[in-house]
Amino acid sequence: MAGPKRLTQHDIAKLAGVSQATVSLVLNGAPAILARIPQETRERVQHIIDTTGYVADPIARRMAKGLNRILGVFTYEPAFPSEQADFFTPFLLGIEEEAEARNYDLLLLTGAGVGKERKIFADGNRLRIADGCLVLGREFDRFELERLVSGDYPFVAIGRREDAGGPVPYVGGDYSSGTRTLVENARALGHERLAYIGPSGPAESIADRWNGFAGALGNGIELALHVETSNRPAGETLDAISASGATAVFFVERADAVRVEALARDRGLSVPQDFSMVVLGSHIRAERSHVQFTSYEIPREEMGRQATAMLVRRIEGAAPIEQILLTCELVEGETLGLAKKRI
Repeated sequence: MAGPKRLTQHDIAKLAGVSQATVSLVLNGAPAILARIPQETRERVQHIIDTTGYVADPIARRMAKGLNRILGVFTYEPAFPSEQADFFTPFLLGIEEEAEARNYDLLLLTGAGVGKERKIFADGNRLRIADGCLVLGREFDRFELERLVSGDYPFVAIGRREDAGGPVPYVGGDYSSGTRTLVENARALGHERLAYIGPSGPAESIADRWNGFAGALGNGIELALHVETSNRPAGETLDAISASGATAVFFVERADAVRVEALARDRGLSVPQDFSMVVLGSHIRAERSHVQFTSYEIPREEMGRQATAMLVRRIEGAAPIEQILLTCELVEGETLGLAKKRI
């Protein structure tokens, strides 16, 4: 037996006493176009849709808009190994939440090579299946970024990105301001000699932390030690800190702070009584600790949400280039205290 006849836009138009084009606009139109339709008309059409249980054909809607309603997600580092999970998972949660709210599906672009060969434009890539792409990673391939900027394919970077032959649409965290505030808090507690454990570049997220730190030096506060490389043996780092006379140590990578704090306890040292420790929000390498480090919270979920919303705006209209930095809220923690008086 044949099932009940599926309602069409033509049926809805007859019931509402409007044209089929008006029904289509109510269902698919951009906000600027919908504003041209009288509110009473929009409400009447929507009432008929609600009372009849009409469901638009998703394939027809996509064809009408010329969209697949799919957002691509590309990560320069693998997103799912356990050592990366703490870093990427909040971004992906925010992306998924916003995509669902905007009725888009997600396509994780995994067929793009591995390691340093992981490329957006790898041979056989399926980028164009998606209407646009979100790009994540600690460091981007500059040539690929320039190609995205110069092309017509909608994309948004998660994290501040520069030096691409043109402005890059992005949503990032304001690491520079957050880091500067932490240095100023250390100064207020009497710390005059600071150590910095971690690189100063070239990735923008790393450079921003260093610039915020270096910009807060002076006025009686100095850099006693800068160890450029991270992930070195904790004993070497702790020995260097002790020899430098630094009273507060700033770590780019949380995992390095965890190992140094654990070794300090083994040596009979106490944080923050003997020296203070501050973590600058990063934890690309997973490491567990019972200690709540003084730090700032990177709004990863919100970055994912806002980047997804920005990408949809770029896909659905001629949106201008937007560059947004979100505030990194301070985490008071328990590892920044009064400076130990030097004898």
